Amino acid sequence: MHCVDSGWCRGGLLPLLAAFAVSSASAQEGASPQARTNAFNDPFVQVTSAVPHCPVPEGPLYTEAEVRELAHVRSQHGGSCHRVGRCRLPNSYLYDAEIIPRVQRYIREDGRFGDTSVWVLGERRLVTLMGCVQSQAQAEALEKAVLLVDDVMGVINLLQVGTARDGVRYPALPAQ
Repeated sequence: MHCVDSGWCRGGLLPLLAAFAVSSASAQEGASPQARTNAFNDPFVQVTSAVPHCPVPEGPLYTEAEVRELAHVRSQHGGSCHRVGRCRLPNSYLYDAEIIPRVQRYIREDGRFGDTSVWVLGERRLVTLMGCVQSQAQAEALEKAVLLVDDVMGVINLLQVGTARDGVRYPALPAQ
């Protein structure tokens, strides 16, 4: 993972990722699954699809209870960027709808990543990379490439080499 402001990463991103992981695990373990939606409309797209059997990320899905829990945190983190003068828009989540299509275009046009299966998620000017690559060097090159896209504040690299389901670093849909 790479973040421009390491203090922000420790104080803001890691607790959100932990909450996401716990909420995903609880949703899967519960006896009666609750409806989960992309209630915050976080942009999530598949960019490349060359690796068969790559674990498919489930995407940004939340229960109603999780939405209530995260709404305040997202509002605080989204607005802090503008308050301190680091963002021109009043909420950093407003950038994501523009950023993710540019990231998608940049990865596809770059030419080095056509042999991958990659999904991207945008949240608060952070781009999360999920999927399968051919090598660790390719994963690192992809992370560095995405950091060059205008308005991207940081990249969370959850890419894996190969298609093994055990040890996948992101919530994945069940194998088909």
